[in-house]
Amino acid sequence: MANRFDRLMNRAIWTLGGPKRALQTDTALVSFTFDDVPDSARSPGADILEHYGARGTFYIAGGLAGTVEADRSIITPPDCRDLAERGHELGCHTFSHRKVRSFSGAEFARDLDRNADYLAGLGLAAPPRNFAFPYNSAWPPARSEFRSRFRSCRGAGESVNRGMVDPLMLKSVAIGPEAEARALTRWIDDVVADPGWLIFFGHDVAANPTPYGCTPQTFDHLVRYAAERGCAILPVDRALDRIGW
Repeated sequence: MANRFDRLMNRAIWTLGGPKRALQTDTALVSFTFDDVPDSARSPGADILEHYGARGTFYIAGGLAGTVEADRSIITPPDCRDLAERGHELGCHTFSHRKVRSFSGAEFARDLDRNADYLAGLGLAAPPRNFAFPYNSAWPPARSEFRSRFRSCRGAGESVNRGMVDPLMLKSVAIGPEAEARALTRWIDDVVADPGWLIFFGHDVAANPTPYGCTPQTFDHLVRYAAERGCAILPVDRALDRIGW
């Protein structure tokens, strides 16, 4: 996750970055997004979204594909393809899953190209249109590269997107740790009371989740609550269409 320096950079962009766009919506918009992406985000995560007629955005780092870690496994290329075929959005999370500030300018462009090539190899008709910062760590000097490639970039921020919003620094709310995740329905109440765009982000959806994920029961609770409150649950790219960006 972001350290103190990263948080300062994020805050600087939210305060000084731009240009911003007006986010106007009469309907509460909710997007469920996943970073990295662990295989449990596909099943049961995507399965739960589909049960409520919804789809999500899965930010893929191709260099992680198929890796097995102590507490999670990352989805394989066939699983990524399966998500796309089921109507979910695949976004970019870099290829090598490094903080953006760790790259030189030319190296970063090559890394993004490499991830686009990885996703194209899965049969995607077009390059990814939306990006999420690894470790929620933004970097101001990279904004021109983002602007040339993506409709949006997503960080953290623990806030609903409302009013004047920077598309290259969308705010989101973390799903996890499990002990706190069920109470996140308060954010759904918030966006229903004052419509805007609430973006959730998580990682695994597992019986024994990491500190950055939740159980299937909790994820179902959040998606069901958003659906019952009348929210439009949309992938990031479709939400951007909905608000006319």
